[in-house]
Amino acid sequence: MRLYLTALKPTDSVTHGFLPAAEALGCEVTILTDRPEQHPGAVRCDVRDPRALIDAIEHLGRPDAIFSNSDHLQTETALAAAYFGLPGKDWRACLAAKNKFLMRRALTGVEQVFSLRLAPGDPVPDGLPYPLVVKPREGVASEDVELADGPGGVEEVRRRRAGEAVVLEEYLPGPLYTLETLGDPDGITVLGGFRTTLGALPYFVEERLDWTPPPPEHNHVLDALRVLGVGFGACHTEYVITPGGPRLIEVNYRVIGDHCDFLLADLLGVPLFEHILRVHLGERVPELPAAGRYGTAVSIVAERSGVITAAPGEVSAHDGEVRLWHRPLRQEGDKVEQTHTNRDYLGVVRAVGPSREAVERAVAAFRAAHPWVVS
Repeated sequence: MRLYLTALKPTDSVTHGFLPAAEALGCEVTILTDRPEQHPGAVRCDVRDPRALIDAIEHLGRPDAIFSNSDHLQTETALAAAYFGLPGKDWRACLAAKNKFLMRRALTGVEQVFSLRLAPGDPVPDGLPYPLVVKPREGVASEDVELADGPGGVEEVRRRRAGEAVVLEEYLPGPLYTLETLGDPDGITVLGGFRTTLGALPYFVEERLDWTPPPPEHNHVLDALRVLGVGFGACHTEYVITPGGPRLIEVNYRVIGDHCDFLLADLLGVPLFEHILRVHLGERVPELPAAGRYGTAVSIVAERSGVITAAPGEVSAHDGEVRLWHRPLRQEGDKVEQTHTNRDYLGVVRAVGPSREAVERAVAAFRAAHPWVVS
């Protein structure tokens, strides 16, 4: 089976998740990327151009599957899969999921959220219903996402994103959840979900995710995904349960990131990355077990700019009945510039155990014994 995987920069999800999964499935993998020097054995291609992508694949040899886990390449990859008649996502759903303005417009019949798109050079209208969340139209990792109390806050974000469109959205108060799904032509399978803890406003840094059974409101999320045309393959959706009901925040049409994909696989006890690739190879999602354990992923966030003077290494350990992993994302000696985004992560601790109490104790003990220090 010949699998083409499109990528930009290397990620742990691909390097330690999807590539080993493809090898286990017996796939011959070709990585197509605009950064071949960062991917051993990769082929150079302008992967942001679906025409170049299709041309390169036709030249290299007919595919059995075309896949991407990149937020930025879902539409292009879906178009290439459709061209070759392969299982894949609807490119229109990929585009609407990535473009926050299009997503809001597509969902107007399902939920009402104030949203306004500002192109570069557009004036900020008077009389807007502040506070508003300002975000890049196609941003990722909470970069330049801020709560604005007035036009000055809007313009500050626009200054940092010069030349890009931004979206102003109604601020949605309430607990934040995720819904993790995996779909095939027969429908959508709910894998589970997390409760997300954010840092202090006006920023939206995700500090930890805790495994939780999806609340009843998750059915609204499934209805909204169907309206968007989202279903096939892996999807990570964030939503808030507001006093007026559930409202989507964003749809990331790929598996959850920041090592929560590995946590999800740990909790379910299944080869999650293989299951995702099998769907793109034309197979159906099998019946999956319910998670019988508790898990959390805690991001170690830089609280200041400076130089890292102490940094724990990679760890895989047991603490009683709790299995714990630590993945450093930076290293001692690195200079940190605080951005108030997910780019401020120093490392991630994920843990799985029989109860929340046991997992909390293990995580707290690990962090006390292995501190990150930024001076």
